[in-house]
Amino acid sequence: MRTPNKHQQRTEHTRQKLLDAGLRVFARDGFEAARIEDIAAAAGHTRGAFYANFETKEDLFLVLLEQQAVKRVAELHAVFERRRSPEEALKALRGLYVKRADDPRWIMLTLEFKLFALRHGKLRAKLAAAHRRIRVSMNFDAIAKFLPSRLYDTKTREACKVMLEVALYGLILEHAYDPKRIPRPQVANLLRQIFDMFVSKG
Repeated sequence: MRTPNKHQQRTEHTRQKLLDAGLRVFARDGFEAARIEDIAAAAGHTRGAFYANFETKEDLFLVLLEQQAVKRVAELHAVFERRRSPEEALKALRGLYVKRADDPRWIMLTLEFKLFALRHGKLRAKLAAAHRRIRVSMNFDAIAKFLPSRLYDTKTREACKVMLEVALYGLILEHAYDPKRIPRPQVANLLRQIFDMFVSKG
């Protein structure tokens, strides 16, 4: 691969600054209330710089979504590369799953964006397409030997993943709404039990 020239490096630097600013502004103002000019200003750039990199704030969010997914896929593969047995791998995988509750801001933003996308049909299609690209990027062949045999089937594995996501998002939402009802340690404990129910056992 060719080394990017200075112009390409500056462009990528600007793009990443806009992505970082978008995440901050979304978290502060909420997705729907966030304004493009605020994102550009938070990145130290103009609206023109924003539109040179993204068509809409929805496009920026989808790129953020893929960045987060790539990060988690890298963590997933690193976990399985370091473990020598299925038992060690599943224990580490459970730890990664529970650790996701440490980033409630991103989970809440994802929920907010999904609700926004449900109200806008075209966005829902784009979001589904982004999720499909992410799933394709996940090379499960390399880690299949560490998974319970029932998860070799693609449909079963996807259903399991959906259930884990639903549990994670639901518990984080309830904790954010009423932390006295379900404190953070209880969230972690329930996530461990849910993981064992859908992945480790059965």
